Amino acid sequence: MTDIRTLPIKPENILQEAVISELPNYYRGKVRENYSLPGGRRILIASDRLSAFDKNITSVPFKGQVLTQIARFWFEATKNICPNHVIEYPDPNVLICRQLQMMSVEIVVRGYLAGTTSTSILSLYKKGQREMYGIRFPDGLRDNEKLPQVILTPTTKADHAGHDEPLTPEKIVEQGLLTGAQWDKVSSLALALFAKGQDVAQQHGLILVDTKYEFGFDDKGNIVLADEIHTPDSSRYWLAESYERRLEASEKPESFDKDFIRSWVVARCDPYKDAIPEIPDDVILEAASLYIQAFEKITGQKFAVPDLNVPILNRIRKNLTKYFTSNSEAAE
Repeated sequence: MTDIRTLPIKPENILQEAVISELPNYYRGKVRENYSLPGGRRILIASDRLSAFDKNITSVPFKGQVLTQIARFWFEATKNICPNHVIEYPDPNVLICRQLQMMSVEIVVRGYLAGTTSTSILSLYKKGQREMYGIRFPDGLRDNEKLPQVILTPTTKADHAGHDEPLTPEKIVEQGLLTGAQWDKVSSLALALFAKGQDVAQQHGLILVDTKYEFGFDDKGNIVLADEIHTPDSSRYWLAESYERRLEASEKPESFDKDFIRSWVVARCDPYKDAIPEIPDDVILEAASLYIQAFEKITGQKFAVPDLNVPILNRIRKNLTKYFTSNSEAAE
């Protein structure tokens, strides 16, 4: 496995942000920088920012590259299940994609009683709730236990400062967020994508525990998969080999996701009420190592460490030159 803890990482090797003035129509997301291009296209640049508890809490080296390349692996593996928004990848951190009308619902699929956020079914279950997201849960479930069946727990899409709010299929239709037919279609697609993800993960010694999907509509009204898929930011992975042993010992499963930093924070404060303490460098580097380990485990490919002598933003600028505003007509 690639061990980045031995590499001479400098601040310019960490992509805190990617504001490029020559690119048009800039919008800053939680993790990605967005630019709208002519012809219904968008540029998505994955930064190394880590978002948790509805805020950006730190930056993790190479995280943006890992997310982009894992999503690339999964978009390719699932394109026969659901069309996606991919056009091309001009840089390890960058996706050129189709502009979509995004759904105002995030589709969360869960196979286990897990999670650390306020809307996770584990957090709600431990508070005594048994009716969640329109689903009745039995008593007696253990932390991180496999659910009787895979479930959908949709939420609203929060803005930068807000919380995702739980939804039920009935509320989605009643509020006009989706039609009944659209909900039936997107829920079927989400379950099929998750089944594929669990199957591939199992082949690589992993458990795909839960995930979030974002969908949009193209100009013909077709449902298209967008954003990212089965990355450590949008999904929870556990190591299959140790899962049963740790479950029986009431220990938390070994994970491949941002729960590593989430758990570090939760052990030290209430992240929804308190100021988040400064996260030490060794914790951040361990998180980076886990992201790279996740990439290599999930995809079966070796992580391509970028040239550390070239500042990452300089490389991205060079690879996106053809999309600069002055050259936009030539890029058509």
